[in-house]
Amino acid sequence: MRPAATLPRVPGPRRTAPGHRGDLVVLAVEAVLLVAAVAVGLVLNRRGAGLHADAAPLYATWRPHAGWGTPLAVLVAVVVLGPGLRWARTARWAALLAAGWLAAVAWTLSLALVDGWSAGLTRRLTPQAEYLHEVPGVTDIPRMLAGFTDRIVDFQPDSWSTHTAGHPPGALLLFVWLDRIGLGGGTAAALCCVLVGATAAVSVPVTLRALGAAEAARAVLPFLVLLPGAVWLGASGDAVFTGVVAAGLALLAVRGTVAALGGGLLLGFALHLSYGFVLVGGLALAVLALRRERRRAALLAATAGVAAVTALFVLAGFRWWEGYERVVERYYQGWAAERPYAYWVWANLAALLLSAGPVLGPALRRAALAAGPVVGPALRRAALAARRARRAAGPWADGPVAGATGTGGDGRGWVRVLGPTVLLPAAAALAVAAADLSGMSKAEAERIWLPFVVWLLVAAAHLPPPARRWWLAAQALTALAVNHLLFTVS
Repeated sequence: MRPAATLPRVPGPRRTAPGHRGDLVVLAVEAVLLVAAVAVGLVLNRRGAGLHADAAPLYATWRPHAGWGTPLAVLVAVVVLGPGLRWARTARWAALLAAGWLAAVAWTLSLALVDGWSAGLTRRLTPQAEYLHEVPGVTDIPRMLAGFTDRIVDFQPDSWSTHTAGHPPGALLLFVWLDRIGLGGGTAAALCCVLVGATAAVSVPVTLRALGAAEAARAVLPFLVLLPGAVWLGASGDAVFTGVVAAGLALLAVRGTVAALGGGLLLGFALHLSYGFVLVGGLALAVLALRRERRRAALLAATAGVAAVTALFVLAGFRWWEGYERVVERYYQGWAAERPYAYWVWANLAALLLSAGPVLGPALRRAALAAGPVVGPALRRAALAARRARRAAGPWADGPVAGATGTGGDGRGWVRVLGPTVLLPAAAALAVAAADLSGMSKAEAERIWLPFVVWLLVAAAHLPPPARRWWLAAQALTALAVNHLLFTVS
């Protein structure tokens, strides 16, 4: 039996023989989807269909340009693709994490600086729609929290700006706290977003290693560093959201009940950063199921942490469920009422491809292949065991028969065999699918779904080692192409 820490592989040469061909087929499907989304977007924009995205499926404008961040971005990509990729396999763990974070910061900053210091960083978070617009008016935090829900709906004298109204008050609170400690203004806020967002390149590998996939953690880290979504991490509030969610999940994975409590506190706060983070619950449950020890204690501790943060906000006057009800009303007071669901429900996936990179489809395909030989036979064994148990129990049996799952009775068998490189991307994919079908993510998915993108890329661990450099190069080229052809809007 292979050790738990090794990377799961697709068993059998017959299953893996057409691997590269299958990856190219998936890549071709991705290309068709992207071309279709761009072409249909152009047609709909010319017809005035109300996409409100000049470069659909991205919320951006077509503006080919370069900047002094261009050579810096190319340099970072070359270093990661060359010595960085080799070093990731052999470096000491702590040194690798530190270097990964620094490289992610350098990559994100260099991409932002393609637009220039002012447009790429300083003024990115200062428009009227952003959180910083509201910071000077928050002179009393308890009063702001108590009256937050009343200001969500639009067309009132004191309605919140677009991004503030579209999120729970935790998002605004972050920038208010930054201002209180002397880090006010667009530059400080943007740099904080970059620094926090880059921690996802540390938190995700830490999670994988804690869950027994140390080799996979090293394989995935370079893909998190050269993340195409870094175009939107620098700089937007979603960068902070990505970092907070990833850190919360990492704390759920590491040993100790206290760490799980900390993870619950972070995830509870994340729930008050974005209403969509209720979907992080699936990822949290997957992490807890994959833990090696004290799963029930960790679940209780994490639940207590989420409940504690929620209780604090309720005591301060903000009730999440009431805010969500108002935010749905506000959502359809704006562009969402005009943006056609029939386009965005599939074009969002094209935007996701540009944020996660072309490696997404092939990586998920290989993760699914790794799961197939486990899940298929397990389902057949479970069904057979259930039939046998029912026959043995006789006609008076009622309800499920103990031990008839075929997975050790509680499903832990599947969890152990599939491992984090299958279950975590699967949980992230389900979250993205739910968000997409909800109709509450019409456009701007390239930014909004970043907290899930970093977990989707865990599937890249299933790529064969010789091919990883080429896929990583494709990731970097995607980010460079997007950032140099378009002017993205956060």
